Amino acid sequence: MHADQTAEAEGGSAIERFCERSREVGVPVARVSREEATDVIGELADPPVVATPLPWEGIDSPEDATTEPTPDDLERATTGVTPAVGAVADYGSVLLRSDRAGSEPTSLFVDRHIAVLDAADVVPDMGTALADHGDAFREESASIVVATGPSATADMGELVVGAHGPRGVDVVLIDDDADVGETIDGGSDE
Repeated sequence: MHADQTAEAEGGSAIERFCERSREVGVPVARVSREEATDVIGELADPPVVATPLPWEGIDSPEDATTEPTPDDLERATTGVTPAVGAVADYGSVLLRSDRAGSEPTSLFVDRHIAVLDAADVVPDMGTALADHGDAFREESASIVVATGPSATADMGELVVGAHGPRGVDVVLIDDDADVGETIDGGSDE
């Protein structure tokens, strides 16, 4: 049985579970068609914006985004836009690859991170994610960050949001099967 069929047999598609779990961890998900994606990313992004290239033809970051950010650009940026290489439905987590384009700092050193994700890359569970991306997890010169919600820590007592990463996270889920412009509000801080 295919992973998505297993997920449906267990009570909903992987995409539906991903959206539900994301909402539970405070991450709004905008399910949009490919044609809508660029506009939605632009609406969500607060300038100044840093971005890494998005791998889908016809889907772009805002025109004013800095795509080869310097450390100063990262420090000044409010929003970072990066592709996610996958998502884990059970946790509402996105998988972010560290790459030469600078996706990791672009997603971590900003107040708001916009992760752009293709619905075909949502898997039901961590086992499937490890099977699909295991080589990248094991590569010496690369890594994948499993990000679940905004950055938060209670190391010093009270919960602090944004201490080690973005205070707000949004997911733009490219899903041509979704209702046009459907947004699952996760209660992002920004």
